[in-house]
Amino acid sequence: MSLAVIAPVTGTVIGLGRVPDPVFADAMVGPGTAIDPDRVVGEALSPIAGRLVKLHPHAFVVVDDTSGAERGVLVHLGIDTVQLEGAGFELLVAEGDVVAAGQPVVRWNPADIEAGGRSPVCPIVALGAEAGDLADVLEAGSVKSGDPLMTWA
Repeated sequence: MSLAVIAPVTGTVIGLGRVPDPVFADAMVGPGTAIDPDRVVGEALSPIAGRLVKLHPHAFVVVDDTSGAERGVLVHLGIDTVQLEGAGFELLVAEGDVVAAGQPVVRWNPADIEAGGRSPVCPIVALGAEAGDLADVLEAGSVKSGDPLMTWA
């Protein structure tokens, strides 16, 4: 059963290779894509329905276990944002919660991240997947939060 992964934020899709962090750019975490978000206060949405197994102010992992195989999607809000220790992020749910695809998870302002000297680029990674497990992966163009971003076969 394929799993549709939606864009958690609105912005310009740039693909993983253009993320200004080699761990993401070289797909060491896993395959996926990335979005350079619009510089407005907004909410990062859950890219899939599932359980929030990890929730930090700057990143979260949602796992879909309805297919019999756990498939987790990581959303990382900006690069090196762990150093902010939560400043500028507002959690809207709790770790362990079951969330719907498109449900708001974190409120943040990418402009503030950029003003602080960090990249607001958001990698969206299929954890534990191989590149061949993904289809229809957007690598360029504009997306609105909730738009299709990729499919996990």
